Amino acid sequence: MSTATAVSAAELARVNAEHGHDAAALVAWALGLGQTPIVTTNFRPFEAVILHLVTRVQPGVPVVWMDNGYNTEATYRFADAVTKQLGLNLKIYLPRRSRAHREAVEGPTPALDDPRHAAFTEEVKLEPFARALRETAPRVWFTALRATDTAVRAQMEPVSINPDGLIKVAPLLHWSSKQLHEYCQQHGLPNNFDYVDPTKGEDNRECGLHLAH
Repeated sequence: MSTATAVSAAELARVNAEHGHDAAALVAWALGLGQTPIVTTNFRPFEAVILHLVTRVQPGVPVVWMDNGYNTEATYRFADAVTKQLGLNLKIYLPRRSRAHREAVEGPTPALDDPRHAAFTEEVKLEPFARALRETAPRVWFTALRATDTAVRAQMEPVSINPDGLIKVAPLLHWSSKQLHEYCQQHGLPNNFDYVDPTKGEDNRECGLHLAH
């Protein structure tokens, strides 16, 4: 059975209306569907919140990280700390080429206005994610998207169904940074503010992942 038939349009509308601002309820509903879930993370600021919300309900959920090879040292340390503290079932997906290999052949990261930037994003993020989807075969996708991130995300609903039938759940869509900080404090979760995404270049720019999926 496809996920498209697992959740009707009416049910989708009901869940968004009733639980759109209740992260715990959204997580419980989505996991209650009995479909194979994944959580994606990039270990940016406040990522520990989505990881804690989901894994405290269902430990062992695959946590997919597309490690582009360009992360800061602090981000790698944060990833290790959160993985250890929460006992994450971390699945790391790397580009086909290492950063050293790519830069030796093609040079530094292309600028946003460089025609090569789209190919760079495809190589270090989109292809690894497509590979992750093939290998983990999820039916439910938890993501830490927030409405304040970009104009595109501001138009999203907390729960949606992708064209391929994947149920996309963004429990933190309407959370503020203050709420995320307080959650981290309440649950003793680490955080990371030394984060850079080379595929975005600018804070309020889409990287392409959530446009393609």
